Amino acid sequence: MTTLDNPAEVVTKALVREVRVPGLDRPAALITLDNGLDHRKPNTLGPAGLAELDTAITTALAAEPAFVAITGKPYVFCVGADLTGMPLLTTREQALEIGRMGHRIFARLRDSAVPTFAFVNGAAMGGGLELALHCHYRTLSGGVAALALPEVSLGLIPGWGGTQLLPHLIGIPAAAQVIISNPLTQNRMLKARQAAEMGVADVLLEPADFLERSLEWAADVVRGEVSVTRPEIDKEMWEGVLYFARHQLDQRLHGAVPSAYRALDLLALAKEASFADGTAAEDEALADLILSEEMRASLYAFDLVQRRAKRPVGAPDAELARPVTKVGIVGAGLMASQLALLFARRLQVPVVLTDLDQSRVDAGVGYVHAEIEKQVGKGRMDTGTAAKLLTLVSGAVDKSAFADADFVIEAVFEDLKVKKQVWAEVEAIVGPQTILATNTSSLSVTEMATDLDHPERLVGFHFFNPVAVLPLLEIVRGERTDDATLATAFAVGKELRKSCVLVSDAPAFVVNRLLTRFLGEILAAIDAGTDPQTADAAVDSLGLPMRPLALLQLVGPPVAHHVGGTLHAAFPDRFTVSDNLRRIAESGLPLLVDDELNPEIGKLLEVGSQPLTAEQVRQRALDALAQEIRLMLDEGVVAEAPDIDLCMILGAGWPFHLGGIIPYLDRSGTAERVTGRRFLPPGVASLPA
Repeated sequence: MTTLDNPAEVVTKALVREVRVPGLDRPAALITLDNGLDHRKPNTLGPAGLAELDTAITTALAAEPAFVAITGKPYVFCVGADLTGMPLLTTREQALEIGRMGHRIFARLRDSAVPTFAFVNGAAMGGGLELALHCHYRTLSGGVAALALPEVSLGLIPGWGGTQLLPHLIGIPAAAQVIISNPLTQNRMLKARQAAEMGVADVLLEPADFLERSLEWAADVVRGEVSVTRPEIDKEMWEGVLYFARHQLDQRLHGAVPSAYRALDLLALAKEASFADGTAAEDEALADLILSEEMRASLYAFDLVQRRAKRPVGAPDAELARPVTKVGIVGAGLMASQLALLFARRLQVPVVLTDLDQSRVDAGVGYVHAEIEKQVGKGRMDTGTAAKLLTLVSGAVDKSAFADADFVIEAVFEDLKVKKQVWAEVEAIVGPQTILATNTSSLSVTEMATDLDHPERLVGFHFFNPVAVLPLLEIVRGERTDDATLATAFAVGKELRKSCVLVSDAPAFVVNRLLTRFLGEILAAIDAGTDPQTADAAVDSLGLPMRPLALLQLVGPPVAHHVGGTLHAAFPDRFTVSDNLRRIAESGLPLLVDDELNPEIGKLLEVGSQPLTAEQVRQRALDALAQEIRLMLDEGVVAEAPDIDLCMILGAGWPFHLGGIIPYLDRSGTAERVTGRRFLPPGVASLPA
């Protein structure tokens, strides 16, 4: 037993066997990592798993093999450290120990006199990829879809040699991309060919006979028949690349993600430091970050996205879901066209768009066809799949095209009267079992269903723009929405590969309600006389994906003004209607020019004479969020507080280091000061009390 023992660890075994390879006079030793579960539960390395690997390396080397190779169970090499054990590390010594343990064991492969190979047969992330980097040579299966060092997104750094090994293998620009940029860009993964082209692997092999070909290639290397050459790394640009990377981080994060800056420091150290000094610095950085609030919030966010999102709270029994063999979409604008492409690609069923005239219908269908052709041109879709999708998407002016549809969704102008009229027309055409789904961003689903003969089949189905990028789908249950309708909505959402969250029929639901309250405080500060640049930059320290005015421009001032009006009607004491926002919306002018307020917009503003400081603006925005979240939880808009964070992460792109937003409101003391208590207990998304 050690101080690192984790009772919850699913131990990854390291199984050693001798393998006879033609052309070698001695067997090879093959170590296979396998936790005994299928690919949905990938191999990870906790303290016990590391000890297993250590023993396996000892056993393998004792046999005096021709070479030692490590591979993984089917579809998975290793996805790194066992994150379930991270919250159990409560002292600096424990945190240091886990880093040093990994370094010591992995170094045995790097320092071995016997040639060592990593046969990367499946997903390799974090410590799993670092394990492969310690081997002398690497083969990579062409079927691998996920290689990454994602630690920075979790509030950590690659702590088992990644920051010191990778830049000397693939160069500092590519290493900075893999270690810093990719994790902060929706945790972007490398596919096998990308990784091979970067130089992460020495050879790319077909997946069908990957192990056999890897053994043959390794034997050729050992016999000297294959010589592995790697390009010389250019160190002249090292400082320049990192200076530029730091500048980009400052512009985007404003110091809000400590792990990113620590990773930068380690990459800088890697240029000239010895491997021993570099890995010792990794140990120190890892220990600091493991005991940070940002890491705890990031692990909480990771758990929400990886686990809670896959088991939506409140979803009815999936067996109640009705089959969907055809989809109808009311509208043919940009949102409707994006939906048509998504439904056709994921459901593989006929999708028909309708609109008021043929030119709009043609434009909508044309958009879908053009996007499909773009995918083919980029090599992301084969011609056969494209041909099928092109035949699935059609358009019509007459809604009678929906007569045999099982699922009809509207994406028309955000006006209750317009939507009610649409549903009256559609209900007269479709069958009694057809599900009716509204993509409304703020209107009442219950009110929309009032005049329907079957109000129980109307459900909110709120996507976020851009549809192909943001994974959240708010599923809204109206007062009369029945379980079969709701179950079908969840089933369709799952097929669309969206993360579904059940929300009650409250104005603007979750994301738009909170974003509107948040933006309202920024706009109120400007209305009061605060310099727009000061108000806009006031929340920079949070490290949000974009500043408030950029968000307003993305949403569109007319849409923001409309949603704000809906919320003002429901909650006039907290949501104000900004006359300046109305002026901006009516002007039709771009809000920003070169990331700054358009001077022409500035001329339209009528402001007061009571400007706020940046700190006052920031605190008012945070206070407003805390108050609104407490009220939403009291109203039962979602089942539990974590659902708020899940929505903000997946629908608004709010970052892991905030845990969405609730962990930050807790740790900053805002929640307790504004609402009288924390949202989450100490130790949940935060350090223990």
